[in-house]
Amino acid sequence: MLWETVKLALKAIFRNALRSFLTVLGVVIGVAAVIAMVTVGQGSSDQVTSDVEKLGTNILMISPGQARMGPGSSNAASKPFEMKDVDRIAEEIALVETAAPMGSSSATVVYGNENYRTQITATDSRYLMATDWPLIAGRNFNAAEEKAGRAVCIMGETVRLELFGSGDPVGQKIRIGAISCEVIGLLEPKGASTFGQDQDDVVMLPMRLFQRRIAGNRDVGMIYVAVRDGASTDAAKAEIDSLLREIRRISPGEDDDFNVRDMKQIASMLTGINDVLTGMLSAVAAVSLLVGGIGIMNIMLVSVTERTREIGIRLAVGAQARQVMMQFLVEAVVLSLLGGVLGILLGLGLAAFASNLMSIPFAPDPTVVLMAFAFSAVVGVIFGYFPARAAARMDPIEALRHQ
Repeated sequence: MLWETVKLALKAIFRNALRSFLTVLGVVIGVAAVIAMVTVGQGSSDQVTSDVEKLGTNILMISPGQARMGPGSSNAASKPFEMKDVDRIAEEIALVETAAPMGSSSATVVYGNENYRTQITATDSRYLMATDWPLIAGRNFNAAEEKAGRAVCIMGETVRLELFGSGDPVGQKIRIGAISCEVIGLLEPKGASTFGQDQDDVVMLPMRLFQRRIAGNRDVGMIYVAVRDGASTDAAKAEIDSLLREIRRISPGEDDDFNVRDMKQIASMLTGINDVLTGMLSAVAAVSLLVGGIGIMNIMLVSVTERTREIGIRLAVGAQARQVMMQFLVEAVVLSLLGGVLGILLGLGLAAFASNLMSIPFAPDPTVVLMAFAFSAVVGVIFGYFPARAAARMDPIEALRHQ
């Protein structure tokens, strides 16, 4: 009996195929938008997690100044770090595996007739250990080069492609501003970061060379700290806070003039923001489902009016009111489910395209797909009920008189 009702519903739907398609378009768009938004949002969250894991979940980043935003938050007056601060953190805190200094600037690098503006990172051999960033060619800085501030550098993949193409840069001389520098190493490619920054667009110099020849001071802009495996980053952070307050002579009750950030906290914050935005966009997209349901109710009411005489004949020959009601209710549900199926296919297609365009993982959630499909069925039931009830309550005699 139910299958016969479904066949009648399909026959009625495809009798006016274009009208039926336009009717379910709202459901298609709503389902597609929700699935695409959630899938892209999940892919973005996975990308954030992956990027943080590349840097290491046991990394702490220490910078001068308080962690504030808005007016009065400038860190210009904050005392910078020194190399001895880095060494004390590495030597005096047992939970710390290593600590590395970091400074940065931008400069134009030149090789032969090629030149390229890139990011200059000043550090020492501990940085690659702290961030677990291997070399694919050459070697790391040695102690003599770091102490003497020798003009050597390590190059990222993007800079290599710009200056050397597919050639090997190790052993070659490049010019960084007024410094003639020997390339001693090539970093393994990392790709774009969470914020879209090309991590391979970098040239690394020994900190002492950077301080003498580029910065003109002995400041350390940031400290990267790698916490020992299995150790608590929170405990390490507390010990670093205590040591730095002692080094920087901060009295009890005074605010810190430095900021220690945990990569896990940054990842959690970014993922939380991403989830909120995804939820808001999905909620807006879900409004299309409501609009689609209203469209289905509207077209079913039109269908009931057009088929008044047919309904009268069915009632006159013995059809029960519930059978007539079921026929129109099934038509509404089938329309909505067709829209749901098309919406799922379109949503997954859009999500796959967006994921490829944004270079993030394609991460469809089967639960969300099933929920969207079930919701489309609920839309059909709710908005199809009133036209179906109107059809079932018709007076057979009045219906037969209808022209």
